[in-house]
Amino acid sequence: MKHKPIDEQVIVVFGAASGIGRATALAALERGAAVVAAGRDREALDALAAEGPAGKVLVCTADAADEHEVAAVAEAAVAAHGRIDTWAHVAGVAAYGRFEDLAPDELRRVVEVDLLGPMWGARAALPHLRASGGAYVVVSSEVAKRSFPLTSPYSAAKHGVNGFVEALRVELEHDDTGVTVTQIMPEAVATPFFDHARSRLGVRPAGPPPVTSAEAVADKILHAAEHGGRDVPVGAGARAQLALQRVSPRVMDGFSRLAAFRLQRSDEPKAVGDDALFEAPSGDARTEGPAARSATG
Repeated sequence: MKHKPIDEQVIVVFGAASGIGRATALAALERGAAVVAAGRDREALDALAAEGPAGKVLVCTADAADEHEVAAVAEAAVAAHGRIDTWAHVAGVAAYGRFEDLAPDELRRVVEVDLLGPMWGARAALPHLRASGGAYVVVSSEVAKRSFPLTSPYSAAKHGVNGFVEALRVELEHDDTGVTVTQIMPEAVATPFFDHARSRLGVRPAGPPPVTSAEAVADKILHAAEHGGRDVPVGAGARAQLALQRVSPRVMDGFSRLAAFRLQRSDEPKAVGDDALFEAPSGDARTEGPAARSATG
């Protein structure tokens, strides 16, 4: 499947304020796309718009868990540009801790943002993507097919995304819409994600190595915007994990027992509430952030 070149596209990046979304929006702008940048952190979105060419960035403040706010982003994109060619759904949150230690409102919030959010994005975008024969791209995770301990709500939501896009893809293919559905599944990514995550570990959460960059994920998103795709792992760690899970889930269980608890805990203290689970960050326009166990390694 071939879509329009990036420099002819109108691309909605939902979750563009920081991290992968910000890297995607900047890469799309550099390649000549018109970008609709949506997210919760208005100050960071305005900073993004200031970096782009005049008139190329439309900023929309919205929470992925609110179906009406998501729908308003699609409406604003079409009002400004007349169409949507790619909807890149990147927004995500996390709460780290043993399942029994996580509060019900924390569990609910992760599922609402990380599973229902992509669904609301698809509902808002699909009428316009059908008209343009465009691309729906969602950033999921390697945990969409193999869960990690201490991330039960996040892993559950990403498993849900995997099931959702499998069903949606076949429905759209059955109707011969020309719309492609691509799930991007990165390994841990060095972004502000871990700073923004709720932690009941007593420390900042960390990503198990190896760690990839936001720019590497953005490259895969924009490739899918032009060429479609199915399930796209990003990073050698993600590819290895997915392959090993297919061969021997028991071996992956053993790895998780031995290493995942240790590798997902940094050495930096972090209090519950020092995060962006419920409240948006203010002006955190970073693309990069700490992912490893310490700030230096």
